[in-house]
Amino acid sequence: MTQQAAIALGVELRVLAGAPDESAARVVGGVQIGDYRDLAALREFARGCDVVTFDHEHVPSEHVEALADEVAVRPGAAALVHAQDKAVMRERLSAIGAPCPAWARVASAGELEAFAREHGRPFVLKAARGGYDGRGVWVFSSADEAAEVLASGTPLIVEELVPYERELAVVVARSPHGQGVSYPVVETVQKDGICVEVIAPAQGLDPEHAAQAQHVALKIANELGVTGVLAVEMFQLPGGRVVVNELAMRPHNSGHWTIEGARTSQFEQHLRAVLDLPLGSPSPVAPVVVMANLLGGEDPDVYRRYEHVMAHDPGIKIHFYGKEVRPGRKIGHVTALGTDVDDVRARARHAAVHLMTGEYV
Repeated sequence: MTQQAAIALGVELRVLAGAPDESAARVVGGVQIGDYRDLAALREFARGCDVVTFDHEHVPSEHVEALADEVAVRPGAAALVHAQDKAVMRERLSAIGAPCPAWARVASAGELEAFAREHGRPFVLKAARGGYDGRGVWVFSSADEAAEVLASGTPLIVEELVPYERELAVVVARSPHGQGVSYPVVETVQKDGICVEVIAPAQGLDPEHAAQAQHVALKIANELGVTGVLAVEMFQLPGGRVVVNELAMRPHNSGHWTIEGARTSQFEQHLRAVLDLPLGSPSPVAPVVVMANLLGGEDPDVYRRYEHVMAHDPGIKIHFYGKEVRPGRKIGHVTALGTDVDDVRARARHAAVHLMTGEYV
């Protein structure tokens, strides 16, 4: 999807891919096969590049720092670590006054019980590094229930279980010279820890609360020195106040709606930001935009169902990521635009369900 944006901008991309059949390797002209955990491979790849950026947060921080001595790396290691390590993120966000749930580092049953006595049960235990899409996150009511996780040796944090009304996300972008823009606040709908739907903008959100959420996201981008796109996932509490859940320092699933739904897609915006070009308009092009994720099921032949979806609703936009179909894996998304939220959601849901299962809704 970044390659599509790069073509229009006249920007040449190179990709470091783990295998020649990876999604990006299939569509980008300049491909080097290598392991992102191998510093020698990273250095060889970066040679001749003007800017190096990322499509995930798992590149070792020390490698990012080493690359920065040779080429512009955006975002840099000092910023990226906040999307890699939840404990570092919580410490920094707390220090800058960003709204966060109560939290603590924990390594023992005693520390966990002390937190629970102060902040209540159940509580949320999280792996400090590596978790996503619900992985590395557990809800427990006692240290006994958490014994196996505590014994694993995984660095952990504990957070209070937030009584939220819904989940929101704000995608912002920031350039090296400090220009920042924010897309509208969106609602993200989760199922089993995986985002299944994004509604843009979040319906019924008080304009003051929306502005507060955007302000929080832009402040985080500025204080952390982010260059590129930053997605800030949030919980909306009763009364409208928000607290920050997690950060993603790259184009993010909560911003895929922008491809058709905004004046500037998050992928073009990321390129503009890391190249220090003037940022584009984040304004939506329709009153309501809904994106529904496509998750792999038992039937891998999703492509043969294109015809029904296209004929049923010519306005639906379908995106497949070129990934092998596996149960529960995000393999693509559909986007619908319109004026009535219920109608637009129904259209997106119909397309997604039929593509995934062959059923009609």
